[in-house]
Amino acid sequence: MPAIRTCKTCGQKNRLAANHLADTGRCGACKNPLPPLDEPIQVDAAVFDEIIQGSRVPVLVDFWADWCGPCRAAAPEVARTAKDMAGQAVVLKVDTDQNQNLAARYNVRGIPNFAVFHAGKLIRQQAGAVGHEVMESWLKSVIPTATA
Repeated sequence: MPAIRTCKTCGQKNRLAANHLADTGRCGACKNPLPPLDEPIQVDAAVFDEIIQGSRVPVLVDFWADWCGPCRAAAPEVARTAKDMAGQAVVLKVDTDQNQNLAARYNVRGIPNFAVFHAGKLIRQQAGAVGHEVMESWLKSVIPTATA
């Protein structure tokens, strides 16, 4: 299961399916609204594939490693992107040390490395740290204008 959201009203843990990560839902216990996911999700290959294939919104993936200084410097920008784009996009983090096969699948040679997926397909990929404005522009460029 990709994500667990804790209800701010009653504390109930709610599971979110991959295709509902950007939706406003309801708590299973108290029925109060659960806002869209607004933080990066740390994923492994199985959860990555489930979200990439099931997401109805664009997905930004941050390929990173704990030892990487530029990755640590980019982390607040990635988190801000997740917060700013909540409800319009989903942000994932893939630790390249723990998920080497996934990093190899996308030819990640340098980190941080950012990839944008939409409708299950890789739309763009770029190595090197960038600001949240750039990440958000990538995501906004693939959001269907019919929904805006």
